[in-house]
Amino acid sequence: MTPALLFRRVAVAEAITWALLLTGMFLKYVTETTELGVRVFGMLHGVVFVAYGVVTLVVAIDQRWRPGRTLSALACAVPPFATVPFDRWLERRHPLADSWRLRATDPAGPLERVVAWLVRSPAQGVAAGLVAVAALTGLALLVGPPTS
Repeated sequence: MTPALLFRRVAVAEAITWALLLTGMFLKYVTETTELGVRVFGMLHGVVFVAYGVVTLVVAIDQRWRPGRTLSALACAVPPFATVPFDRWLERRHPLADSWRLRATDPAGPLERVVAWLVRSPAQGVAAGLVAVAALTGLALLVGPPTS
């Protein structure tokens, strides 16, 4: 899978889970019918939100994004549906490569070494990505929501 396709799929999935979470919130707070939607879709959105962050960092390191572009991509996960327009902007202005740079290029530093290992061993990279998403989601659940 190319960096562009991976990023696009996760960006769209993040927007879809936002829609599901907002639907669950509508059912809970407006119609007061059930809070099951918030529980289920909230958890799903949380997992995809974390996955979007992990994928964004991997793509950013591989494609040598500047810090501003990387932070913008990460920030787009916060407002609902912003990941899709960001992906389209990225496609028009700064298209992602059709292949992973670090598959063929020697890594220059510890972060690039990790990403090179991920993209050179796709099955192990997917497994490591799933473990990272599970661990970060578990950490978020452990910490809990912010208190006011």
